[in-house]
Amino acid sequence: METSNDKPVTPTEKVEKTDAEWKAQLTPEQYRVARKSGTEAPNGKVYKQFKAQGAGTYFCIGCGAELFSSKEKFDSRCGWPSFYDPAKAKNVTTKADYSAGSVRTEVNCAKCDAHLGHVFKGEGFNTPTDKRYCINGIVLKFVPDKKK
Repeated sequence: METSNDKPVTPTEKVEKTDAEWKAQLTPEQYRVARKSGTEAPNGKVYKQFKAQGAGTYFCIGCGAELFSSKEKFDSRCGWPSFYDPAKAKNVTTKADYSAGSVRTEVNCAKCDAHLGHVFKGEGFNTPTDKRYCINGIVLKFVPDKKK
């Protein structure tokens, strides 16, 4: 997961790029996950980084839209970053995903349509929403809160 001390500029309009532009901007793994609806391996380096991160905000690697906050993150022990709600709901969309042989709810960036992961409901986690946004960490950029 990329980390930066500077918040990216959040786009105000829909971000549209050609496939070649996305490939030039993203690493091959980021491209596979964000643009081809892939999934990173569970319990990897990115997940370990996520678990060790303190307070901060998570942005889309594709366009810089604010997506999630450390205030909503929790350890679901699933092997991927988990949040119980987006920090900026208007920057996150969902749609039905039939690719795994059953219906899941896919989570995407509303600004650039990057595939972020899936959201699951009713799993019994002790969170305010009883939802688990299971997100691929490789498509997030983490900006730690500035120390006072």
